[in-house]
Amino acid sequence: MTEGRPQAAASGYLWEREAEIATVTEAIELLCADRTSAGSLLLFRGEAGLGKTALLAEIRRIAERRGCVVWSARAGETLKSVPFHVLRQLLQPALASLTPDEAREYLASWYDISGPALGIVEPGEGSPDPSYVCDGLVFAVGRLVSRDWPLVLLVDDAHWADLETLRWLAAFAQRLADLPVLVVVARRPGEAHGDSARLLDEIAAAGRPVSNLSALTPQATAGLTRATVGPQADDPFCREVWAVTGGNAYDTVELLAKVRDRELRPVEDRAAELRALNRSARGGGLVSRLGELGLEATQFAWAAAILGTGSPVGLVARLATMDADTAARCAELLCGARILAEVAPDPTVPQPQDKKVEFVHPLIASAVYDSITDAMRTAMHGIAANIVTETGRSAAEAARHLLKVHPEGDESLVEQLREAAREHLAVGAPDAACDCLERALEEPPLPHIRAQVLYELGRARLLSAPALTVEHMRDALATPGLDSAQRVDASIRLSQALVHTDQLEEAVRTVETEADRHGPGPVRMRLQAVQFTWEAVHGETVSPERSRRLAELAATCAGRDNSERALLILRGFDAMTHGENAEQVAELCDRALVNGRLAPGLGWTDDEWGVELLMMLGSAYAHTDRLDRAESLFSEALRAYTRAGWHGGHLSLANAYLGLAYRRQGKLHDAETVLREALRLAERVGRGLPLYWSATCGLVDTLLARGHVAQAWSVAEQYGFAPPYPSTIVLPDIRSVRGRLLLAVGRTEEGVNELEAAEKAAASRGGHNPVLAPWAVDLARALAPHDPERARALLTDARRQAERFGTDTAIGEALRCAAALESGPSAERLAAKAVAYLEASPCQYEHAAARVEHGILARSRAELTRGRDLAQACGADGLVARASGALDHLGG
Repeated sequence: MTEGRPQAAASGYLWEREAEIATVTEAIELLCADRTSAGSLLLFRGEAGLGKTALLAEIRRIAERRGCVVWSARAGETLKSVPFHVLRQLLQPALASLTPDEAREYLASWYDISGPALGIVEPGEGSPDPSYVCDGLVFAVGRLVSRDWPLVLLVDDAHWADLETLRWLAAFAQRLADLPVLVVVARRPGEAHGDSARLLDEIAAAGRPVSNLSALTPQATAGLTRATVGPQADDPFCREVWAVTGGNAYDTVELLAKVRDRELRPVEDRAAELRALNRSARGGGLVSRLGELGLEATQFAWAAAILGTGSPVGLVARLATMDADTAARCAELLCGARILAEVAPDPTVPQPQDKKVEFVHPLIASAVYDSITDAMRTAMHGIAANIVTETGRSAAEAARHLLKVHPEGDESLVEQLREAAREHLAVGAPDAACDCLERALEEPPLPHIRAQVLYELGRARLLSAPALTVEHMRDALATPGLDSAQRVDASIRLSQALVHTDQLEEAVRTVETEADRHGPGPVRMRLQAVQFTWEAVHGETVSPERSRRLAELAATCAGRDNSERALLILRGFDAMTHGENAEQVAELCDRALVNGRLAPGLGWTDDEWGVELLMMLGSAYAHTDRLDRAESLFSEALRAYTRAGWHGGHLSLANAYLGLAYRRQGKLHDAETVLREALRLAERVGRGLPLYWSATCGLVDTLLARGHVAQAWSVAEQYGFAPPYPSTIVLPDIRSVRGRLLLAVGRTEEGVNELEAAEKAAASRGGHNPVLAPWAVDLARALAPHDPERARALLTDARRQAERFGTDTAIGEALRCAAALESGPSAERLAAKAVAYLEASPCQYEHAAARVEHGILARSRAELTRGRDLAQACGADGLVARASGALDHLGG
């Protein structure tokens, strides 16, 4: 490495950074080559003082010279608890240039969900799911990127970034292949922990290999020394500069600045003085140097450290309790001492701006903050919180200071923290809300308030950490202080968290116990409806006794309120799963609607009842041949979740159940498309959840219907579609689909075992719907060659069940199977009857299969041609091939 100054470097911090600058320059050139260029991410990692900030500043200069728009943000050690702080800072130039109408146009359907997180829209009621807020922010930035190409985003000190920003950045990094933007991130190693460390690792994995910045070599240190203090610096002096600083760029630059300021001769005889000079650059030496500037300057620096980077001088002065002239003098003094620096005015703000200051380097900010005694630091944070509140800012803005105050049983502080938590939740920042509520518990609150704080904390944790919600809600319910409505809601939220943590039996007991505390009336009925919901979800508790109790309760319901409507849906779904009369099932479901539509408060995005109930409603319609109603419901769910920005588990379920409706109708290509999307979304949420099984099972079932057996097996292998199965109910019936798959790939014995397991499960539940769980017809077909007597018994029972259920699809499918087990004229007659029933059914795939099978038995070209055409319309490639083969055979 030469000792000459790098051509691209205008700062001492950039020595020996030629490789990094070359990498960045190449990335910028690729970005600017074409508007359709893929984006990329570069991450630079290095210990404090190795020049990360200077490197980002150089990247800004290179990008701007190349004509790029540059947005930048810098995280702060004292601002980690402020949600979306870094993201808002990053997007400030773009947001400031948008009018409200333009912002609404750019954010489109995400305006109401991502706008509050960006600080440009007042939050609405409720607590948006943070994953949906994150998706909205990814979309928003993607739209802004397309407007301001070529765009470079710089994020400095990412190890101190708030969790909400890191979640957005991790998600945004996954989309860079489709967005023409360069993202450059700088961070220290080892500073982040927990979720922050995990997210930073995800961000790094999405980009090019991480560049680890190294310290300056002795040769570079010598070159920098001579470039700073003069070529007369001798070799021993240069070696001592390197030995004292360890090649740390920040220490080297600061040390050489002091050498120059003190006019120290850079020769061997004066090298011994370097260690004392270096000690004054950070830590205790810096504190001593600060003390030499006077008490007022020290107090000003303390106040700036408490308030964080980029603080207005007027606000710093107020916290330091000094007048404007004194504050201005202190700021000037500290800037001259290279402790503070003036922040450049924001060009997007037209009116006069209060001068802002920041620390020259984060190392200085940390040293000053740490130098404040514990008692003084706590007191100053308390005063800062009051100042923030008095200046009309929100409780959420004051919260970062309140979190630092020592617990003293202050009732007003507890209320401030609770209000801050509500504000955080309203913008989709539950982690920040939980920090506030956990700190409120430490105060501690008064006994009757403690239960409410626990209840609020449990609600805040429900989406992100249901296991903690279980703990908090149990504590809240065991502590006096909740009113009746809160207690009921806490019991329901606890049961939801138990369901999310696969403790379904405990979820049932929780609402059952709370229901027993109430007499007859709407509250008890609501709790009973929730109890029956979890019992329906938990397949193991679906018993004849439960069905009897549900039927008795639903018989008293006329659909007067949502509790009654919920019970009608539950009764309809239960009757459908057990194969009771389909007309009565549909009548129960219809009574749960208001003028044919979902009742207010019972919609897809309403959180009082949960998505499970409406999925049961649509499923009941789907399996009673009311497929138009099922498709309408699930399409409405898809629209509602897309419009609300819910791109997580809810949207996955909507796609999965819409795929179920399409599969039942015979729209197999459409079914495969939405089921693959359901599975993609489910992968984001996490494997093992019920929605993941629904998407996988539905896709395997659809691929089998299409005749794509190899693909179905590949999906099953890739996504773990095999025992052990979840304890929750899965649609389509998981054992029936798995058994059919095993039979299709020639693993007959395993397939029979799986279908027999489905038979036992149906027996334990007191019966089954032969369309919902078609194990009987598949098992009969598999057993027919070697156990025809049992096959006939199964088929006889299947026909009885089908006639009891009464849909054209159920009866036609039973007849189709019966025809397959017969021969000669008897088989042909049964096949013709199957065609007659399935022609009246809305299930076109089954109709096509019946036509083909009847055509083969009757040797009818007309029937085979009709069946082939129907199969082609369905996308059933295997059935088309079978019909075509039969036609070729007849032609021969």
